Formats: sequence, C-alpha cells, structure tokens
Amino acid sequence: MMIATIKSNSRTLKVDLSKPLDISIPLQVDGKGVNAWYVKPPILQPHEENGFIGSVKNGAPINFNDIHFNPHAHVTHTECVGHITKEVHSVNRNVGTYFFLAELITVAPEKQSGDFVISKKQLQYAMGLKKREALVIRTLPNTDDKRNRKYSHTNPPYLLEEAAIYLREKGIDHLLIDLPSVDKEKDNGRLLAHRAFWNLEGDIRFSATITEFVYVDNAIEDGTFLLNLQLAPFENDASPSRPVLYQVL
Repeated sequence: MMIATIKSNSRTLKVDLSKPLDISIPLQVDGKGVNAWYVKPPILQPHEENGFIGSVKNGAPINFNDIHFNPHAHVTHTECVGHITKEVHSVNRNVGTYFFLAELITVAPEKQSGDFVISKKQLQYAMGLKKREALVIRTLPNTDDKRNRKYSHTNPPYLLEEAAIYLREKGIDHLLIDLPSVDKEKDNGRLLAHRAFWNLEGDIRFSATITEFVYVDNAIEDGTFLLNLQLAPFENDASPSRPVLYQVL
C-alpha cells in the first residue's frame, strides 16, 4: 500500500495511491475504439519518407508511427471553453492543477420529448448537500460496449441546460461524463449545456473543464474520490486525457 494524506479545502483525505481506478478509454485503431461525430476511425501507421518506413517489422531500427485522430471523436478527452469560442483557448494553458475532490454518481437518463436526458432534479437528488470540485457521471445502462460504441446518428443521452446551470452554481469546476457530449447530438449548434457550464454569457469559467467519453466500471461504487485529471500537453481546445480515481479511505 502507498497511503497519502492530502488536504482538499478544509478536509483531510487519505488515499491509497497503489490502487488507481483508470476511467479513461484509450485511443484504438482499426475501428475498435469509440467513435462519434461522423468521422472516420483514427489512423496509426509507420511514417514513410525517402524510402524509410518506420517499422521494425519492415526493417527499420525503430517503430516511428504517425497518428491521425480527433480527440472529440476518438478517445477520452478533456476540453476547455475554447471548444465553443471564437478566441483560441488552450486546455493545456487553462488547467493548472490536476488533483480534485470528486463525487461519482450513477444516473439513469429520463425520457423527455423523445430524448433521454439528465435533469437538474436527478443531479440534486444524487449530490444532496455535498460540496465537490469535480463530478463524474456514470449513466445507465452501463455496459462494457461503451468502450467501443459508435455514437454517430444515435442521439445519445445528454444534460439539460438546467442541469449544467445547477452544476455551475454548485461549484463543480470539472465535469466528467461517459457520453460523447454533454449536449444533444443534433441541436443546430445551440450547445446549451456547454455554454451554461462555462457561463459563456457571463463571467466565463476559463479554468473549468468538461471531460467526455469516460468509462466507469460497474465494480466502482458511487462515492467520494480523489481525482487525478491527467492531460496530454496539447495546445488545443481539447486534449486526450486519462482521469484516474483514488478511493478515499
């Protein structure tokens, strides 16, 4: 065991760092991974130039691959407000700390006007009076095929605007969800939940993030965790990420 004592706000936490719970979905090629937003699967192939082929199998001394992918479509990713603004904002620059007190909740989206949605009432019931920096939402049904599901044209569940406003007002700075987006797949570009969470019409929350395409195994019980939000250092509105939970002892 590797027990660490961490102070978060006014609370002292003890966690076992030897038992990480990785809730990310890795980038996979050959159509094996998740996919959304009508784009082709990612491509990973040996770099070729002037007769050089970056593959040990093909005679090179090293493997030297080029990767073509979209973080929003192909992998667990963390995004900042730059995802929906004219101005360029980099998640790599906007996020400066990486450990947060998080709550994991499980929600069964409700049917409303033909869609399945997550409402303010559901989040209020699940969160109660808890004060957290981050929230991880696991949706039901929670089947293993979420690791490689093809979401384009399927109208997945999403957050209502009221739910995003509630989370913003409750002080949730980092929202993680096991869906391709917090918004409706086809909403004519309104992006109501994104805009509400980042408070785009007011005092913009530049350091707040949304992480999509997580996968929380059913063996992980709802409750309080220490979240380590690991980001790849991409100067972009979104970056592939690896959120890791540690059970609070």
